[in-house]
Amino acid sequence: MEFTTIDLKKDKETALKFRREAFIESFGDTSSLDEDDYLDWLQKKMSEHPEGFVFVRKNGEPVGQIDLSIREYRGRIIGYVHLFYLEEEWRDRGIGMQLFDYAMRFFHERDITEFHLRVAPGNERAVAFYKKYGMAEAGEELGGKVIRMTGSVDTWSL
Repeated sequence: MEFTTIDLKKDKETALKFRREAFIESFGDTSSLDEDDYLDWLQKKMSEHPEGFVFVRKNGEPVGQIDLSIREYRGRIIGYVHLFYLEEEWRDRGIGMQLFDYAMRFFHERDITEFHLRVAPGNERAVAFYKKYGMAEAGEELGGKVIRMTGSVDTWSL
């Protein structure tokens, strides 16, 4: 496995493909995904923390993507996982743990101790995966469309 920062000049279509697939898994379709807004957001966020926006590659080919940032939430600085995606055929092979480990290292290196993400309640596989790695549900948001989950970087063995 290799982690490489996303280069939007050459990786734009792959980043959009992974985002679309994540939307379909989470919400059933891509009707609420504005691809141009995502690309603009991605470019802006990558300028702040390029190492937070990476593909995981197997034999040189992208098989997954992580979008990570640092933000303020209720007066605290937290890590945030915007996208945690692995192609279906690469799941249940221990690669998800490597993605999770990458995220924890990214946050730890920036002195972040708490991280959050949001997941669709119907994405039971993802919820179970996050709980397996110590995350807890913190409550529903966006009228029940997503669940906020929280975790501690300090409890992850780096």
